[in-house]
Amino acid sequence: MQNTSIQNEITRRELLGTVGRGSGSLLTAGLLTELFNMDKCVKAADTIESHHAPRAKNVIFLYMSGGVSHVDTFDPKPQLAKDHGKTMVPDGEREFSGQTVYFQKAHWNFQRYGQCGMPVSELFPHIGSCADDICLIRSMRTSHINHYESALGIHTGSFSVTRPSIGSWLSYGLGTENQSLPAVVVLCPSLPYAGTQLWTADFLPAFHQGTRVIPGEEPVANLRPTDPADLQSLELQRLAAMNRRHLVQRHDDPAGLGARIKSFETAFRMQIAAPEVFDLAGESSATLDQYGLEPGSTQGFAWQCLVARRLVERGVRFVELIDSGSNRNWDSHGNMQDHVPRAKDVDKPIAGLLRDLKARGLLEDTLVVWTTEFGRPPYDSSAQGKGRGHQHACFSSWLAGAGVKPGMIYGATDPHGLSVQDNEVHVHDFHATILHLMGLDHTRLTYRHAGRDFRLTDVAGNVIQPVLA
Repeated sequence: MQNTSIQNEITRRELLGTVGRGSGSLLTAGLLTELFNMDKCVKAADTIESHHAPRAKNVIFLYMSGGVSHVDTFDPKPQLAKDHGKTMVPDGEREFSGQTVYFQKAHWNFQRYGQCGMPVSELFPHIGSCADDICLIRSMRTSHINHYESALGIHTGSFSVTRPSIGSWLSYGLGTENQSLPAVVVLCPSLPYAGTQLWTADFLPAFHQGTRVIPGEEPVANLRPTDPADLQSLELQRLAAMNRRHLVQRHDDPAGLGARIKSFETAFRMQIAAPEVFDLAGESSATLDQYGLEPGSTQGFAWQCLVARRLVERGVRFVELIDSGSNRNWDSHGNMQDHVPRAKDVDKPIAGLLRDLKARGLLEDTLVVWTTEFGRPPYDSSAQGKGRGHQHACFSSWLAGAGVKPGMIYGATDPHGLSVQDNEVHVHDFHATILHLMGLDHTRLTYRHAGRDFRLTDVAGNVIQPVLA
């Protein structure tokens, strides 16, 4: 870098000729800051200080894609069982509005768990055994009846257009505790409804974008360098000169360009840090059994849960686990029995995660969120129907860990599970509460874009004070 001709003069042909040989490696763009001390130039958008003392440092967001039936899992309805087969005519913004439908009782029995006596269906015996650590919210409501819009809403607070995800907002507000790993990691085997929009940074600086990890032999592609170190060093000298000149010439967008370069920097560091995270060889057989994970396995929700624990151990701010895919979806229109394999896949791993976090003292600083995009109605379109449609008027979610009251049930739905009866919690309220537990005031966490200040909760949302410990 003492060679001024390299710093100041670089032709397009030289750049393409040099860079092209190593374009498959994350290291190529990643060493800019490390080698050439460009910290002041490539700093991403500043994070803000916490608005108040945080109760949690990290979030593990468990997202069940497709719509879990609340009346079959966490919200038992004895009256619904009594009225099984009776008819009603839904009104308002509901599926089959104005048509005759048939009440359908829960497909599984419920059992009370823990000292708190929380009722949980037989779909989730392992999660039920953790009831004393769970704060169950039965009065959730969202603003759209379709999968795409509701999936977008539970992640971004927007039900119509793409906006920054909750993970990106937390990264923007608080940054990360580990510069060698992304602040937002999404463990996602197959794209869910709304796809990559669920972890986008949108108009926030690119550095806050979620990084998708796909379970398998190579969870993150191109982590291993493909070129020898001396060739990479030459490439980096040329790239550093190019980027330095690019920065100097563009004073109008230093944060945006800096954020992109910082993303490359993180990519370089991930070459060393990420493989260690995904290497489970050091985990004991007792730990693997607790999650229900076979030794050597790199697939399944159990793998996602164990990797999530390892990520928060290493300071990753927001980790999302998405249960999705062609054979991994809770969308049970035709047959509610589709819930059985889905529940079996996630039940023991989630309980194992909660117990493991608690045993290691991590649950004191980690907020675990379990949710879906909406619920399922307590009826079907025919008397012989075996499935359930879409229900946005009410559904269940739960929180566990840092800052929430354990063994608590908050809110209630009506006797049939059609609508919220007490203490409604809109998605905006849910988001406001998560931000509050992380030390952020949702009304003050804003970003100026297109002439207005945007926030995760739009112009709504209230912290659910009764659930706070």
